Amino acid sequence: MENKISSIIIIIAIILIIVGIWFLKNDKSNQELEEIKNEAMEITSDFNIEKLKESKLPIIIDFGSEDCMPCKQMEPDLKQVYEETKGKAIVRFIDVWEYPQLADGYPVELIPIQIFINSDGTPYAPENAEDIQLEFITDDNGNHTLTRHIGALTVDDMKSMLREMGLNE
Repeated sequence: MENKISSIIIIIAIILIIVGIWFLKNDKSNQELEEIKNEAMEITSDFNIEKLKESKLPIIIDFGSEDCMPCKQMEPDLKQVYEETKGKAIVRFIDVWEYPQLADGYPVELIPIQIFINSDGTPYAPENAEDIQLEFITDDNGNHTLTRHIGALTVDDMKSMLREMGLNE
């Protein structure tokens, strides 16, 4: 009888340890996601796009420069969208003239360029992509890996795209 009780206590203890570890891990993940949601708009150090995707929020990353005229014209609109969607979308800006290494691996030949990622982590792919001048970037196997737009966008453009990408208002 004592062996059965001891076995049951050990099994319960193991289950409680596993549940405790799960809660600790999820709490840390939730803290990291909250930090991502509340980060500043401008990215000035290495960032992890996969970590941003884990937020389950739509993402716009604008590659530009504070010294580029079209980028300057778009800046107030980008800031407005950032402020209005904070915590519901990720809107970031990278100054590629000041931090060129942050554009490595992204198709940035001209600026401003925006990259769009749906809330499920997939590249944004609307049916009217050509109408709104979006380009689908593919890998060597023809898989759609990124969606980009070259040039400035307005508040209405960005908010409309974010809604299609999964923004919960």
